[in-house]
This record gives sequence, structure tokens and C-alpha cells, in this order.
Amino acid sequence: MNPADHARAIRRGEQSPLDTALRRSVRIAAAKADSEARTRPFPSTHHEQDHHMTPAAIDPTVRAEQAAELQTQNRILEMQLLHESLARAHMQDRLHEAENQRLVSRVVRARKLRQRAERASLRARKALAVALM
Repeated sequence: MNPADHARAIRRGEQSPLDTALRRSVRIAAAKADSEARTRPFPSTHHEQDHHMTPAAIDPTVRAEQAAELQTQNRILEMQLLHESLARAHMQDRLHEAENQRLVSRVVRARKLRQRAERASLRARKALAVALM
């Protein structure tokens, strides 16, 4: 294909066969390199996965700086989750305290109702005694 035809094909939005073949070969080479680089397959089940992201589980030939970076990321994540767990514990304490306050208010209300019932009973007995005399 001469340069003029190639330029017209590009203007029309078409790709030349040379470009298509080159891209296909690059894709194939990249796929081969990826498959060779992957020494062990991805975990097939949930139980095979390493949830702590230890460097040895990712790749046995991992470099020292990658291991340090992963440890730093894990520490940062733990620090972020620390605030979340502290907030969760604080909320749990507040809920427990509110439940205790509700229980105390129920007991106080029940005591007041019992005293009111006892006073009403005493008045009724007095009224009955007065009526019988």
C-alpha cells in the first residue's frame, strides 16, 4: 500500500492491514508474556486466597521493595480500620448505656405505678371502712 492510499484510509477511519497485523502480533506477544510470567494459577476457591496479602502468597520471587510496600499498605489499612473499630466500640458502649437507661426508667415508672396503686387501694379500704361504720 502506497503512502497516499494509507493516508486516505486513515482519514476514512480504516486501519491498514499492516497496522492490524502488527497490533495482533503485539497482543499475542503480550498474552504469551503474561502467561509465562504467571507461575501459579489464580486461586480457584475462596479458601485458597490469601486475605492478608503476604508477599510470599503473591509471587515467590517478589522483590524486597515490593514486600516493604505491601507491608506499608497493610499498616495504613490497619490504621484506617483502627479508627473504625474504635468508633464501633464507642457506639456499642453508647447503645449499652442507652439500654441501661431505658431499663432504669422502666423500673422507676413501675415503682411509681405500684405506689399509686397502693395509695388507691388504701383509699378504697378507708372508704369501705367508713361506709360500714
